[in-house]
Amino acid sequence: MIDEATFRRESDSSLEALKQSLIAAEDDSGTFEFEDNNGVMNIIFENGSSKFVLTPNTPVRQIWISAQSTSYKLDWSESAHDFTLSKTGEDLKTLTQRLLREHLGDPTIALP
Repeated sequence: MIDEATFRRESDSSLEALKQSLIAAEDDSGTFEFEDNNGVMNIIFENGSSKFVLTPNTPVRQIWISAQSTSYKLDWSESAHDFTLSKTGEDLKTLTQRLLREHLGDPTIALP
């Protein structure tokens, strides 16, 4: 497990990069809105009935995504130099993009 200072630095960096991608995709798609509330990131869908929540969980050194009635827990991967879902090997941006595509039924959604 990485130390707390490294986790905070890497999670802040990863989430900021994802935030910029989500802002760009939000402008392009118009099917969701992105909000950042004190480190908790929310993706709110246009019908207002559902949302994804992304948050760093410092005690366990993971980034958690709550989406589609499932909790995804991403661990730091030194080899990938990113947070990854161990079950699939997907990094944070790739997983978020896949979840958006599945939820919206739109395979063209891209996170730059």
